[in-house]
Amino acid sequence: MIARHVLPASRFEHAPVAAFASSQDASRSAAAEVAALIRARQREGRPAVLGLATGSTPVSFYAELVRLHREEQLSFAHVVTFNLDEYLSLPPEHPQSYHSYMREHLFSHVDLPPAQAHLLDGSVPKAEIDAHCAAYEEAIRAAGGIDFQILGIGRTGHIGFNEPGSPRRSATRLVTLDPLTRRDAAGDFGGDEHTPHFALTMGVRSILSARRLVLMAWGQHKAEIVRTAVEGEISAQVTASFLQEHDNAVYVLDEAAAGALTRNRTPWQLGPLAEQGLAWDDRMTRRAILWLAQRCEKSILKLTDDDYNEAGLQDLLRVHGSAYDANLAGFYQLQHTITGWPGGRDPARTRPGDALVRPLRAASASVYPKRVLVLSPHPDDDVIAMGGTLCRLVDQGHEVHIAYEVSGDGAVPDEAVWRTLAFIRDAGLAGAGDKAVIEELARDYERNGSLPDEAPLPAWKGLIRRQEAIAAARVCGVPRERLHFLDLPFYHSATARRRQYDARDVTILHGLLARLQPHLIYAAGDLDDPHGTHRLCLRILRDALAQSAGESWRQESELWLYRGAWAEWPLAEIDLAVPLSPQEVLRRRRAIFRHETQRDQAVFLGSDQREFWERSEDRGRRLAQAYNALGLAEYEAMEAFKRYTLPDFAGLAQL
Repeated sequence: MIARHVLPASRFEHAPVAAFASSQDASRSAAAEVAALIRARQREGRPAVLGLATGSTPVSFYAELVRLHREEQLSFAHVVTFNLDEYLSLPPEHPQSYHSYMREHLFSHVDLPPAQAHLLDGSVPKAEIDAHCAAYEEAIRAAGGIDFQILGIGRTGHIGFNEPGSPRRSATRLVTLDPLTRRDAAGDFGGDEHTPHFALTMGVRSILSARRLVLMAWGQHKAEIVRTAVEGEISAQVTASFLQEHDNAVYVLDEAAAGALTRNRTPWQLGPLAEQGLAWDDRMTRRAILWLAQRCEKSILKLTDDDYNEAGLQDLLRVHGSAYDANLAGFYQLQHTITGWPGGRDPARTRPGDALVRPLRAASASVYPKRVLVLSPHPDDDVIAMGGTLCRLVDQGHEVHIAYEVSGDGAVPDEAVWRTLAFIRDAGLAGAGDKAVIEELARDYERNGSLPDEAPLPAWKGLIRRQEAIAAARVCGVPRERLHFLDLPFYHSATARRRQYDARDVTILHGLLARLQPHLIYAAGDLDDPHGTHRLCLRILRDALAQSAGESWRQESELWLYRGAWAEWPLAEIDLAVPLSPQEVLRRRRAIFRHETQRDQAVFLGSDQREFWERSEDRGRRLAQAYNALGLAEYEAMEAFKRYTLPDFAGLAQL
């Protein structure tokens, strides 16, 4: 049950928080509470009234309810449900409607009578919207009110579609969607231009009237808004903060979503670490010292005893004895992350005093040259996130392979295909059997501004991205024979937010690992990409590594995670920082530019309108400036990585 995982109260948190190792564990706990409610109401001879949410967050929750129905005979025959919201102008049969979502994830798998499932109707005529919303409120009252309401939280802090500014007393109504909410949903609708602008939603008052509220949030990309909702003031600008007023509400989080809470990000603010079951290990020490240096706007070696005392870090001074010694500990940790030799030095060409190992493990540092595998979820993630490091590895003599995990055809605009078709047509390169097809497709685009979404269009788009990847790898010095286009099946299994991987994907990646037996693996650790491809690719890697657990090559292999366009590693989490010269930054830019279809209108931009090359350069420059401000050497740019030991990574539950 959720109650067993509720954390002890913190002076920073204004509502109960339950933390779990993974979203699966959290979902099982929430589902167990719902199952207990349903069974208790069955014994009482009255229905359990559930308020249901949609989106990616409750998918695992619904999967557990379905399992309980199938394996433990949990009956929904006497359950009544009310959904939170629905897009306006989407008929119930539309694949992106929440009617379709609920059928797919719950209703078609359990014995819930259709008449007992209530959803707002997005196809209701505009003149009837107010009456429809009022009738929905009345239906909730007639059912006796909602017993248990599941909620998610949007990046604007909304619950339901109660966007910033929604009043505390709002009821079910028509709302205008926030631009950020629309951009987050754009992947499901094929772009901003196809995403609805309006929705129907239960109001804040309607939601808070439920007898039990459970807000679930997973992933790092939800961490900051969760912190604001839990630790900030109650505000209509963050409607999830209204849960602080409820007598029976709880925020149910996985480790990543809870990561920004004070108890996790800066636990020393709550008192001595020993009293919290924590210790001043190297990582915690570095986190505290970097936090203090940035708070004081000083380089690490300039921090004083007074700085530590005024920030409540007397506990750290007690461990190290003085600010001088604490500063050195933090400074050396950060300094030791920097290396211009990401694959290690050639032992035969080192000089006395050269660091062979740092920051690599001793087991792999002595191997030279190394086989290096760079895993790139999309065909451009490698050069965007670690293009400079990629060039370094090649130039320093390592055998570098790049595996592109999905085709990325979904991000290729029709115009790019039309340009290619028009060139083939006008150059007279089409064969007799293809000429008519090419001419017809080219005319379709010239007439309609789009191409028919059917075979062979996705394959052609995938080929365009493949050729771009080959050209970008060539800039970095990686030959064609060391490029591996995996085309993992999950990518075409469903729409972006509903994709699931299976054994076929794991088998493909495991086969590549077994064949190459890499000494270094670089993988995308950016779990905030809006389309979810990076997260699925990381899970596939986790399972592939689990399959290879007994293989001898694993003993000399290291795993490093990079982050791409969507997020950055916090300074305290960086284990490897590769400095780049101005020339290397320009070379990386040339590689990114080879991905021509991703320029100007790359899909899934979220709230950030910069192009990928701009993000890459801005991020690298900021990181170098941050190191310099802390007292380290000044570089043009840096690329950062976090180390995972393979056994630990293979068992990560939170991915």
